[in-house]
Amino acid sequence: MKRIALGLLCGAALLYALASYFEHSAGAHPAWGYLASFAEAAMVGAIADWFAVVALFRHPLGLPIPHTAIIPSNKDRIGANLANFICNNFLSTAQVLAKVRAFDAAGRIADWLARPASGEKLGDWGVAATRYALSAFDDERVRAFLGRAAAAGLARVDLSRFAGQTLDALTADGRHQALLDDVLEQVAKLLDGEEAQAHITEAIAREIKALRFVGLDQVAARAATRKIVSAVARTVGNLATEPEHPLRRRFDHFVDDFVLRLQHDPEFQARGEQMRAELMAHPALGDYLHGLWGELLAWLDEDLGRRDSTIRQRIAALASGLGAHLQADAGIRRWINEQVEAAAPLAIERYREDIRRYIVERVADWNADEMTTELERNIGRDLQFIRINGTLVGGLVGLAIHTLTQLLRA
Repeated sequence: MKRIALGLLCGAALLYALASYFEHSAGAHPAWGYLASFAEAAMVGAIADWFAVVALFRHPLGLPIPHTAIIPSNKDRIGANLANFICNNFLSTAQVLAKVRAFDAAGRIADWLARPASGEKLGDWGVAATRYALSAFDDERVRAFLGRAAAAGLARVDLSRFAGQTLDALTADGRHQALLDDVLEQVAKLLDGEEAQAHITEAIAREIKALRFVGLDQVAARAATRKIVSAVARTVGNLATEPEHPLRRRFDHFVDDFVLRLQHDPEFQARGEQMRAELMAHPALGDYLHGLWGELLAWLDEDLGRRDSTIRQRIAALASGLGAHLQADAGIRRWINEQVEAAAPLAIERYREDIRRYIVERVADWNADEMTTELERNIGRDLQFIRINGTLVGGLVGLAIHTLTQLLRA
């Protein structure tokens, strides 16, 4: 494009020379004057636009003319203006939010997940990531680290206090009473069963040896069994229906006392310390952890190596099921989109400034010559059309002025 523009300038110069020569020759045709005016103005337009285009990128002919080499001289300001232009016109909160609303993230996610190919793809990704992690973790250094970490974690645990805190949490708000209710219900069912009553009867009959000789041992045993079952059932019924039953209160006091002793009794704490020390000193702990880790890695590797991998199928089934549920539940899709829209403004404000700073810093760090070369390489071809158009338009304007001058003289 530069050669074409330069060729037009040279053509205009040659035309001007020929037209000027023949214009002043004897008996010259008036058309030579028009051609000379066209060529003269074309040269002026071509040179002026050449100067304008070159002045954007460098000093024309290397001369330090003011307000030339505009881009390299104003590189930082151009970077800041470019950043402001992009952020204000492409990354404004209103514009991005409108795109987010139109995007329908939840609907697109649901549709993508519901496709069988997507589930398989997620399964493949999951398997690939897991197999890479397995190959990285199957290292003696990792095993040793896990062993040290487990031992260090166990060394910091106060077993007695931890057990007490765990029981305290489990018994808070009377949760142990619910457990007691379950136990009582199971006892009632057990006593009401034929097998349990037969065992009780047989045990009592074995103890009543004196009545065995007259054949009354089974009779007496059954009668005693009925009384025992009746008494236990009555007691269980009372426990189940009376929250303030004395046995329930005794159970509460026992649990509370046991929890306090676990947390604060030096004897219990000493026993916990002894158990922990024995556990840490036992070589079986390290062997167990190493063996468990190795078995886990081996199982995972064997499963992931199969095309019908359980993990792969679970991931695919989970993705497909999640997609189907999202497709069927318009409410949850609306909720997801609402959360995206609610979070978007903060993200936009946060990252818009990061983008602005990145553009400014990137342009500031850019070498001026490198930046000029890149811009000229990308837009220079279009800028050469300015020179070409300047040549042609300048010539037409010169021709028009010459024509108007001749008309006014006539």
